[in-house]
Amino acid sequence: MPSPKRIIIPPIALISTELNIDGMTCASCVAHVERALAGVPGVSSVTVNLATERAAIQHEPGTELAALTAAVAASGYEGRPVTGGRDEAGDQARAEDQRRLRRSLALAAILTVPLFVIEMLGHAIPAFHHWLDMTIGREPLNWLGLVLAGIVMFGPGLRFHEKGFPALVRGRPDMNSLVALGTSAAYGYSVISVVFPSWLPAGAAHVYFEASATIITLILLGKQLEALSKGRSSAAIERLIGLQPQTARIMRDDEVIEVETSAVVIGDRVVVRPGETIPVDGEVVEGASNVDEAMVSGEPVPVRKRSGDAVVGGTINGLGSLEIVATGTGDATVLAQIIRMVEAAQGSKLPIQRYVDTVISYFVPIVMGLALLTFAVWWVLGPAPALQLALVNAVAVLIIACPCAMGLATPMSIMVGTGRAAQLGVLFRRGDALQTLERAKLIAFDKTGTLTEGRPTLTDLTMLGDVGELGERQLLSYVAALEARSEHPIAAALVAAAQARGATTMTVTQFEAVPGFGARGIVDGHVIELGADRYMDKLGYPLGSARATLEALGSQAKTPVCVAVDGRVWAILAVADPVRQGARAALETLRQRGLEIAMITGDNRRTATAVAARLGITQVVSEVLPGGKVAALQSLRGDGRSIVFVGDGINDAPALAEADVGIAMGSGTDVAIESADVVSMSAELSGIVTAVDLSRATMTNIRQNLFWAFAYNASLIPLAAGVLYPRFGLLLSPVVAAGAMALSSIFVITNALRLRRFGGGTSREQAPAVISPGASRLHPRP
Repeated sequence: MPSPKRIIIPPIALISTELNIDGMTCASCVAHVERALAGVPGVSSVTVNLATERAAIQHEPGTELAALTAAVAASGYEGRPVTGGRDEAGDQARAEDQRRLRRSLALAAILTVPLFVIEMLGHAIPAFHHWLDMTIGREPLNWLGLVLAGIVMFGPGLRFHEKGFPALVRGRPDMNSLVALGTSAAYGYSVISVVFPSWLPAGAAHVYFEASATIITLILLGKQLEALSKGRSSAAIERLIGLQPQTARIMRDDEVIEVETSAVVIGDRVVVRPGETIPVDGEVVEGASNVDEAMVSGEPVPVRKRSGDAVVGGTINGLGSLEIVATGTGDATVLAQIIRMVEAAQGSKLPIQRYVDTVISYFVPIVMGLALLTFAVWWVLGPAPALQLALVNAVAVLIIACPCAMGLATPMSIMVGTGRAAQLGVLFRRGDALQTLERAKLIAFDKTGTLTEGRPTLTDLTMLGDVGELGERQLLSYVAALEARSEHPIAAALVAAAQARGATTMTVTQFEAVPGFGARGIVDGHVIELGADRYMDKLGYPLGSARATLEALGSQAKTPVCVAVDGRVWAILAVADPVRQGARAALETLRQRGLEIAMITGDNRRTATAVAARLGITQVVSEVLPGGKVAALQSLRGDGRSIVFVGDGINDAPALAEADVGIAMGSGTDVAIESADVVSMSAELSGIVTAVDLSRATMTNIRQNLFWAFAYNASLIPLAAGVLYPRFGLLLSPVVAAGAMALSSIFVITNALRLRRFGGGTSREQAPAVISPGASRLHPRP
């Protein structure tokens, strides 16, 4: 009987969808939206961010957008798809909500001030209280309070009731539910005391109109300040969006016309006058000028642009006039890609936030239970008037425990931190890299192009035998023909040196690259093999006395290259790649931060050791084949410590992906950048210091926020419940509770905004890093 065939079902490729979520006010809202979206068939994972008001959903191709938005609507919120470019509908909706909020706050304040003055000033100044009773009367004052507080409750305060009670009915209470319950209880009790006092026990009729109105006014004030602060936190994104001009001048039928930038298409000839901002990514085809590329490179010195040079939309033209051919427009521009990358990082959820979300998902129901318990204990065991005290303390518990601060603690810090990082030339492609980078114990660097300039030059040419000048030129012709097929920096250096010395142009056939060793091919009928000494050993070619030359070159931090012709080692070339300026200082700064430094390179041991000695690096892994960098990282990781890898080449991509945090240099290849978690725009190592320092500053900020939010609730809920009353006779007024609740959110937001002043690893502020058109690649520094 034949054995049954094993059928392997390939995994389904998931699709990413983003939704703008309107109506969220606290961390409980986040939990409700996440649960609703997670319940949609085909959804794999959901991340909802309160600060950015967005949901990132991973789902199967069959999951329809309508099902996702319907799930959001069923949970009591509104979901809109995130489209390319600016969310104009969302901007308009937020602007209108801000206008309504300002109007509501103004109306609530105008109506609340008389209530607050009458009640609080009456308590503080007994003579004023008696004067009011004698001139106006207590009953008219109570009816005035009923009317004014009623307008506040069902006017400005209606937003809390419209969201809070439906959420309560659905069994998913949130901040609005707590506010709605607390204010309704205070207002309802007061109405009964005025209209139906006989329903209450003797002496229990009392009014709390000023409390219900003041609570709503203070919470509206907190929301207004919170909205203003959140607007400031997104300044980095707004700044990036504002860099692109609204119009462009293009050539059409030999005439220059002005059009909307969005109307420019790839291939259009764009005219840029002196002093104008370049509207799109392109290539110069006519003219020359100095272009201010501070937003690309962070360098204040303008860069000379001539025909054939690439330019980036958003950079500023100097005194010359340019004509460019558009190569990137709309969502394919550098700025659009940068904005998407920063927004993705800001919308990420750190591992620490997931623990917070778990706590918050149970928090509001627990608070409601504590409020009921507080009411019951005071009513049964409290002194007279027990019912009044029970109501006041239960309302205080409900109001003071709103989890706004908890929900904002982490996402606000991420939003401000990653935005500031973009301004300093560091792009966090994944927000959770902030937390992982902070825990790192060791940073391993690739050598070529990372610790060194990546622009090696030929320094030595040693012929093994007396072959004369003609032999040297012929050798270099062979070398140039072979290395012209390679994109390795050493190959480029050898080709350039050969051309400078008058080498003859030749063609190569049967070219073969031998990763980690060298290359071979046939040039002018001769078999040419070129590479490290280990390649010669692998081929079985004797080096003899040449090994002394190899040793000497390596000790001078030069990379020796052996050239074999028809099975005989004919010459030894040497190239030197200068160490990056400021590299040693940057590495020393990282050591002062408590990080170990290592270097991983495919270069020979002698050269690697010499370079490491110049940089003060003691851990060196050399002669590593391209596939061996992952194993080298694993060996350095040892007992599971968190490790960072910094590289820039194609052969660094596996190591960048393997490391706990991969950092790609902005001058690196597309593959390296796509494999990295963090991209440092600057080719200088100061960008790595900035990334490390910013991750630590952001995580410290998050912990401060979480401590404040949790400590605030842990300490004030018992106080609101009245635990100090039996010993000290102290109770927390619901009005004070409302003010404290609003203050906690404002504290968390303003603390996060302190990250905007972060200075970074450089002495001056750099502009945002950018990605090159169409390839998600950072431009190399000029």
